Formats: sequence, C-alpha cells, structure tokens
Amino acid sequence: MLGKLQEVAARYEELGQELSRPEVLTDPERLRRVSKAHAELEHVVTMYRELTSVLKQLEDTRQLLREEKEAELLELAGAELEDLEARRHRLEQALTLALLPRDPNEHKNVIVEIRAGAGGDEAALFAGDLFRMYSRYAERQGWRTELINANPSPIGGYKEVVFSIQGAGAYRTLKHESGVHRVQRVPVTESSGRIHTSTATVAVLPEAEEVEVQINPADLRIETYRSSSAGGQNVQKTESAIRITHLPTGLVATCQDERSQYQNREKAMRVLRAHLLERMQREQQSEIAAARRSQVGTGERSEKIRTYNFPQDRVTDHRVGITFHHLPSLLDGEIDAIVAALAEAERTRLLEQIGKAG
Repeated sequence: MLGKLQEVAARYEELGQELSRPEVLTDPERLRRVSKAHAELEHVVTMYRELTSVLKQLEDTRQLLREEKEAELLELAGAELEDLEARRHRLEQALTLALLPRDPNEHKNVIVEIRAGAGGDEAALFAGDLFRMYSRYAERQGWRTELINANPSPIGGYKEVVFSIQGAGAYRTLKHESGVHRVQRVPVTESSGRIHTSTATVAVLPEAEEVEVQINPADLRIETYRSSSAGGQNVQKTESAIRITHLPTGLVATCQDERSQYQNREKAMRVLRAHLLERMQREQQSEIAAARRSQVGTGERSEKIRTYNFPQDRVTDHRVGITFHHLPSLLDGEIDAIVAALAEAERTRLLEQIGKAG
C-alpha cells in the first residue's frame, strides 16, 4: 500500500506544479480538469503524510523502549506506543478504503427505468410505488427528478416509467437498485384477502455525455406518433411523441412527456446514450455483463433482489441478508439505511478482492 501511496503523492505534486503553469491558468477547461484532479487527491495525500509521521514516531518510540532504562520513562513510552499503533491502524484502514477502485460513473446523473413484471395490474401499481419511492428519496437528497416517458396503467401505477435523477453522486448512491423487486400484499381488488406476489424490474443507468457516446445520425430511425396523454382538452392534436431506434444495436428509446417534438427528441436521445454507454461498458468488461444479468433478470417471481412484505411490515434485501421495518416510511423515500448497507457490502467485497490479490 505504501508504494501506491507514494505514487499518489507524486501525482499530487505534479498536479500542483501544473496549476502554476501559464498555459494551464489561461485554459479554463484544462484548469478545471487539473484543479478537480488535484482536489480529489488532497485528502488521501494528507492522510498519507500523517501516516508517514506516525510511522516515524513509532520507530523512534520503539528505539527509546530498547534503550531506555528508567521505569517511569518506559511506562510513558509504552503508553505512547499504544496510542501511535491505534492511530496507525485507523489511518491504514481509511487509506485502504480511499484507494479502493472507483467507479468512473459514480458522480453521474442517472436514467431510471421501472417496468411492471409478473402480476398484471398489481405489478403496475407496485411500479408506481417504486417510482414514488425514488422520487421522494431524490427530493430528500436535494436532487432533481425529470419524467422522460411513462405508460400508465388504467387502474393506476405504470406499465413502464422512465425518468432521470440529477444530483451529485446519484449513480454511486442508486446503482445497487438495479434488479427485480418483489412485493407481497393483498391487492385492493382482492375481495378474499389473499396475498398476491408481484414484481417490477428496475434498471439504473449512468447518464452519458455526448462526448462519451458518439452516435452517427445515419444509424438512427426517428419516428413520430401521437402521444397517449390524458383525454379531454389535453388531447394532443400533433404527433409530438418520439421513438428513436439505433439501427446497429436495435436499441429503442421513446419519449412522449413533452408537448414539443424537439424536447421529446432530446430526452429520448439522453435515454439512448445511456443505454449505449451501458452496453459499451458491458462489452468491455465481461464481469459487468454477468453482474447485470444476474441483477436484472427477467422479472419472474423467483428472481429477486428485494422483497416488500406488507402483511409483516418489512423489506428484505436478499443480497445483504438484512431486513428493514416501517415499510410505509421506506416507500416514502426513507431508504438511507438500505443504501448504506449496500454501499458497505460493496466496500467489503472490494477489500476482500484486494486481500486475495495481495
């Protein structure tokens, strides 16, 4: 680890020198990029310097213990040694976590897709519950939610709903939500009181910048159609809804939320770019492909990452084996404990991988 930290410290110094160069100071984009990289390393370098100081003090204290004869000084040195060892342990743990591989998408905004799975109308109602849960959570975080496309169910909820969440660390926080969510409850339409099991699938995609995914306009088939919006005076007279097909991959993105054809096209392109970025990264890393297939699955009842059990007022995440209670609060967006447990499980897994590699 010390070798890696020395490399980080050297890079930090290089970036600091770059920040004083005239060619960097006069280039706003380069200055922003270098400043950001320098700031990201500062915390690690500060801890590394503290660790170096602690290791030197440990060496001096051990030397004193070997040479000192006076009992009182030996007792003081022994106490100091214990304190220094504790500080060293804390710093090494913190630095190990700081050096964990970082997801390049962790600071991105996200595109979230929720689709009703097994269970008919009840699955659509559950998809609506999940949409509200993530919207309320985003609101609590101070993030912005924007509806992109929705296919409502006649009795409420959604057969499909696609939306974006924009905010610092949105992908890092929500990426573990991808998968099959299962609900167990008595539907409002059930007269016998029998518990039904339904599912909805959630996909959380990092939103791609245009520079990350280059799309050839010749590879696109863009179609317009009339939006299936609410009736009455709100019926749209023009074909403003947009369907974009990426011909080389067959990926399709649609948007009908806006009245403007141009706005719908822009939103659909955002969804398409997110899918293409995810596809590109999946092809580059076979491990990601296997992980996503195991997470999202097909929507069958037997496949699940989390179960929402209404009769027992509990939510169980099967990946970490933890159960949470107060289900109404969770569906109102209070999912911080679940998010924290999944993040901690990921850190533990990465640390175990580092240990095996070492």
